[in-house]
Amino acid sequence: MSMPPPPPQPPVPYGQPPMQLDPPPQNYLVWAILSTVLCCWPLGIPAIVFSTQVNSKWAMGDRAGAIESARKAKAFAMWGAISVGIIVVLYVLLLIVLALIGASSSSSSY
Repeated sequence: MSMPPPPPQPPVPYGQPPMQLDPPPQNYLVWAILSTVLCCWPLGIPAIVFSTQVNSKWAMGDRAGAIESARKAKAFAMWGAISVGIIVVLYVLLLIVLALIGASSSSSSY
């Protein structure tokens, strides 16, 4: 004797997205804000825009769009932080080179 099939799910009311059982992707909003304020605002602003799209797309049922926005928000925030790290390293190297040039020119004069 076989089991009867489970009862069908109730229909979703018009205009409402279907229920999603898994949690939404991380939106990286904190990282986007920190990247904008402390690092590189040209890359931080798109990070904020994409991070704010994650929850709204997820709520509308656009799972792929939410995941893509989360990926872009993370990438922009990460590249903002990396770009500031590169700028700091280049600045320190410039200071070292200028110090070496200044030391070599002052030791060569009388």
